[in-house]
Amino acid sequence: MVRGEGLTQTPSAPGVLIVDDERTLRFSLGEWARDAGLRPVEVAGGREALEALRTQAVDAVLLDLRLGDEDGLQILKRLREEDPTLPVVMLTGHGSIEHAIEATRLGAYDFIQKPPDLEHLGVVLRRALEHARLEREVDHLRHTTYAESSLLGESAGFHRAIEQLDRAAKSSTATVLIQGETGSGKELMARYLHRRSARGAGPFIDLNCSAIPEQLLESQLFGHERGAFTDAKYLRKGLLELADSGTLFLDEIGEMTQPLQAKLLRVLETRSFRRVGGHADITVDVRVVAATHRDLKRQIADGKFREDLYYRLNVVPIEMPPLRQRTDDIRLLAEHFIGRVSRELGRAPARLHPDALRAMLDYGWPGNVRELKNVVERVLLLEAEDEIRIEHLPSELTGRARGGAEPVSFDAFPAASVRPLAELERMAIVHALRVCEGNKTRAAQQLGISRQTLRTKLKDYQMGDDADPGADEAADQ
Repeated sequence: MVRGEGLTQTPSAPGVLIVDDERTLRFSLGEWARDAGLRPVEVAGGREALEALRTQAVDAVLLDLRLGDEDGLQILKRLREEDPTLPVVMLTGHGSIEHAIEATRLGAYDFIQKPPDLEHLGVVLRRALEHARLEREVDHLRHTTYAESSLLGESAGFHRAIEQLDRAAKSSTATVLIQGETGSGKELMARYLHRRSARGAGPFIDLNCSAIPEQLLESQLFGHERGAFTDAKYLRKGLLELADSGTLFLDEIGEMTQPLQAKLLRVLETRSFRRVGGHADITVDVRVVAATHRDLKRQIADGKFREDLYYRLNVVPIEMPPLRQRTDDIRLLAEHFIGRVSRELGRAPARLHPDALRAMLDYGWPGNVRELKNVVERVLLLEAEDEIRIEHLPSELTGRARGGAEPVSFDAFPAASVRPLAELERMAIVHALRVCEGNKTRAAQQLGISRQTLRTKLKDYQMGDDADPGADEAADQ
């Protein structure tokens, strides 16, 4: 590699730990690394190497095989115990085939003779860094449920959201807060934003804040040092480090506890953090995209969410409308899911009968796009083959509540008309019973009325058979 013509320089340059007891060579490699767009950390022995690994951000290691009285292979073993994902390139002036085999067995990425050819060393390091990045991403994705890969829609609300995402993508640093109901596609929006930004070639790391207990969430986000807690046998890099030069998507940010909110605020303000059990600051270049289905302003008023964090996240607010406000998109999405599921089942795409489509258009889709996808998949697996008809659809789509009530539309506020209050009340009861799977006690609690009041209204609206108290009690068991 020609001096000065090196690896791609990033805002947060990859850290390379150079471990060699020859001061002159160590200095020369450090100078070369700087010219190559790397951030060198130079130490003379194994103890200093382990200390540097624990206190500084290190992405790769150049390790001499012989360090005075120390055995480089033993140091390699200890480094890999600290961080199994860390790529280590061995350097030696006294190498042999046996040494190379043993180094490879212990996890070394490559084995290079000293003095190294700098052009070859640059190629090896570039490959090692890329290999480590891909390994970390694959490891993370093994534990991640992948969302659909594309956003689809024709409605005005959908296009407005996409236009806002495209504008936000022009900045690679501004935080973005995506709001929308559960299942409306917030993660897809975050991935879309990432792909179209200058960070598109970097990692996209997502974390659902509602799915992980507080202590584990902190470790996932910030990483931990070896020995930080009982089961911390190895140093673990957090998702903030894994997302360096890319995007970190924090889904359901409204579920994050206040202590963690304070730590996240510091990261957004300083671009630095400390691992759990650590004492050194680690600096990262990460764009944070957050999402929530909650009303954060109400949570602020209730003392559950920090106001300063809200304003730090809400630099670019974007909202995805619920599917019931995007009726122009329902047919497009349904046909997309029909085609995808049919291909997975190895058969021709099923047709969508006009009556079934009408039922889909009339339904309120409380679960949004995710619910539509699940309905299509369930129908094609269990009911329909060449055509989806209205009788194949779940009862909630045809508007029948438990007990045989006649069809109702869950579009509560159509644009061109006004519904009577009694009809809206009836619709609310139908919806509550569906959500609570027919349990009247739970439905009454959700509606904010007594169970007796609910029974009275069910009789008034002739919904189900509430004449027999014994039958009603049995249904709630």
